Amino acid sequence: MNFALILFCLLLASGAIWLADVVFFRKLRAPGSKDPWWVEYGASFFPVILVVFVLRSFVVEPFKIPSGSMIPTLQVGDFILVNKFTYGIRLPVINKKIIDINQPQRGDVMVFRYPEDPSLDYIKRIVGVPGDKVEYQNKRLTINGKPVEQVRVDDYLHPERLYYSQQYVERVNGFDHRILTDKDAPAFIMDVARFPGRENCLYNNAGVICTVPKGQYFVMGDNRDNSRDSRYWGFVPDENIVGKAFFIWLNFGDLKRIGPFK
Repeated sequence: MNFALILFCLLLASGAIWLADVVFFRKLRAPGSKDPWWVEYGASFFPVILVVFVLRSFVVEPFKIPSGSMIPTLQVGDFILVNKFTYGIRLPVINKKIIDINQPQRGDVMVFRYPEDPSLDYIKRIVGVPGDKVEYQNKRLTINGKPVEQVRVDDYLHPERLYYSQQYVERVNGFDHRILTDKDAPAFIMDVARFPGRENCLYNNAGVICTVPKGQYFVMGDNRDNSRDSRYWGFVPDENIVGKAFFIWLNFGDLKRIGPFK
């Protein structure tokens, strides 16, 4: 469901009713008479829809985390906020950038339209920007020939499934975040799609090596062995970017999770 398009249509409809009443119909009604129901509802909803549309399109947009691909950073059921302007101002609905502000950086948690089905929104962490050589070999990440700093910490217990994953603190672009790997999961990548730019990647028994094309990004989930990401379906084009995720505003199961994250 394209909620932005639905909201835009509601904005146009309510705005048209409000404008038609101000310009034409209001002059035909007797002074002091009650507004028709369609004018009353249309005119009252228009400013509310306008505020929501502007905020959602240009400032922040809420999302709910549907899967565990970003555990431990984000949990299933987290409600998050996404900054819509940090990477530039985009026209709503068509998502075309009109003002460039900042470029996505390695380590950012980014929401984007899934390249194989743009009607779906995905969330992953950026590990490679245009021109980077990204190597994920034997579950170790290397960027431009330099291994990413990684420190082993206590294993992570998945409370719902009652099993442990190996947990590491990884440092990308000067910021720390936690990642998970499962020691029994294979290093090689299975079921790779025939994505645009596939010729930029080399797959082997140890994983994948990719050079990120211009205007594209390589993203991965923090739950490395339980995430379908750029390793499987390819790069994220700039035009698919929605914004940068930065804040958990609600989790019904754990209110302590509310706050900013990296």
